Amino acid sequence: MKILITGGAGLVGSHAAEYYANRKKEVIILDNLARSKLFGYDKRSVEFNWNYLKKYKNVKRVKGDIREEKDVLKAIGKGIDLCIHAAGQPGVPLSCRIPIEDFSINAFGTLNVLECIRKKCKDATFIYCSTNKVFGENVDKIKLIEKEKRYIYDGVKGVNEAMSIDLTGHTPYGASKYVGDIYTQEYAHIYGMKTAVFRMSCIYGVRQFGFEDQGWVAYFVIANLLKRPITIYGNGKQVRDLLYVEDLIVAYDRFFKGSTRHDVYTIGGGPENTASLLEFIEMIEKETGVKMKYSFSDWRPSDQKVYISDISRVSEELGWHPRVSPSHGIKLLLQWVKDNIDMFK
Repeated sequence: MKILITGGAGLVGSHAAEYYANRKKEVIILDNLARSKLFGYDKRSVEFNWNYLKKYKNVKRVKGDIREEKDVLKAIGKGIDLCIHAAGQPGVPLSCRIPIEDFSINAFGTLNVLECIRKKCKDATFIYCSTNKVFGENVDKIKLIEKEKRYIYDGVKGVNEAMSIDLTGHTPYGASKYVGDIYTQEYAHIYGMKTAVFRMSCIYGVRQFGFEDQGWVAYFVIANLLKRPITIYGNGKQVRDLLYVEDLIVAYDRFFKGSTRHDVYTIGGGPENTASLLEFIEMIEKETGVKMKYSFSDWRPSDQKVYISDISRVSEELGWHPRVSPSHGIKLLLQWVKDNIDMFK
């Protein structure tokens, strides 16, 4: 069995590679190692994961760009059984600054990978790492109740697959990921490919290099351990459901092994695994004994005040549920950052 993972040096991609490598599968990762450069970050984040995967003899690393047909075809080789498409430009504020580059990576890059697979190995399963941002500001139409340290949905468990993704603001990031989302669905409908769209909430875990623009869970942990100040955009009561990355990969594998030919899933920690920014800061402080330094600034465009995934469908159809609680997941992430603290100084 051969598995292609685009963006294989990122958080989701590297964990997917490790998951299948540990199960003795042949894994190919494709990555252009551009994440640090995109964010203007002087730490070699994806390079760490790229080198980490060296230890697996059954992982082949291909440096290349998802927008280049020759690079994708080189990674595919004679054919694959599964593609987890985790490559992308992941920053919302960054997408507002570089919308053309954002579209090129997220929209065209996804179409290029889909088309290469269709031409070379149409029977392969294609899994697309989508995002809750495809729903855009429609999420904000859900009535909220404001509590002391968080907002909560009024009478709604979470966002499910039926929510509209039209007639609303998305940010360029949400729009470009929306394009990839729709094309993934279309390749199932028009070409008969087996595809799944996973509209992901907040994914976190070890080997995550968080920036202010993206990867806030790790960013907060790193800032706390190094006693660096952070800026909270808004009032800190915004809420996300948290899903540990290894649990996410299990859901991908369940779809791959299942009989469903195509579906769309909202996925995250669900209503049982949520935290506001203020609550998350308290969780870190409790673990480290270090008070977080933070200040407040204006809300950012299209920043959803609450996003909680209704995971009923993915749980029922794939027999899946989150196993790692945020309290345990944060301990794992904290320990990993402590063990590698010199990388973040």
